[in-house]
Amino acid sequence: MGKVAILDYGMGNLHSVASALNKVAPDTEVVLATTPEQARGAGHLLVPGVGAIRDCMAGFEEAGFAPLLKDAICAGKPVLGICVGMQIMMRHSEENSGVDCLDIFSQPVRFFGSDLPEIPEGGHVKIPHMGWNRVQQIRKHPLWEGIVDCSRFYFVHSYYVPAVDNSDIAGQTEYGISLAAAVARGNIFATQFHPEKSADDGLQLLKNFVNWDGRA
Repeated sequence: MGKVAILDYGMGNLHSVASALNKVAPDTEVVLATTPEQARGAGHLLVPGVGAIRDCMAGFEEAGFAPLLKDAICAGKPVLGICVGMQIMMRHSEENSGVDCLDIFSQPVRFFGSDLPEIPEGGHVKIPHMGWNRVQQIRKHPLWEGIVDCSRFYFVHSYYVPAVDNSDIAGQTEYGISLAAAVARGNIFATQFHPEKSADDGLQLLKNFVNWDGRA
């Protein structure tokens, strides 16, 4: 029986993620870890996140999860980031007047703002980007196994990681502009969408993560 540690740093309701993991992998031990010690022994780490990036980064670092995450990546353990859990792995975010992130990926996190085009009814495409949207699989990856290309996933966000000039992109979504729906490198996979809210395809991605050995 494997062990998956969901890193709980006080940002968002994590029980839906835990419930989804328990559903797809009933023989796996799922732990909501509030300290690095509670995550010890886990073969997989999941980094969720909901809320403002400044609070998320502060909570993540105060909990001692930054070195834990980087050690896990160096050790080759499979890591999954979800929503803000993906954004905190980037270099820098424009949110909260600018916040330095973990710099695991070199891309920035940008505000949709005026980059979004006008719509016929007047104004611009609505912010936040909320609801179902298609995800184009840019390259093959074990976490896409069993998921048809351009399947729909559920998004809720006002900041995004650009898809252009992004060598780590694994999935792309169009919302007025092209944005990274998923990024991947080595034993890390991270999604802007919420797989735990994305019906069967989201559950399949979580199942793939639990079964993943970290090799791309």
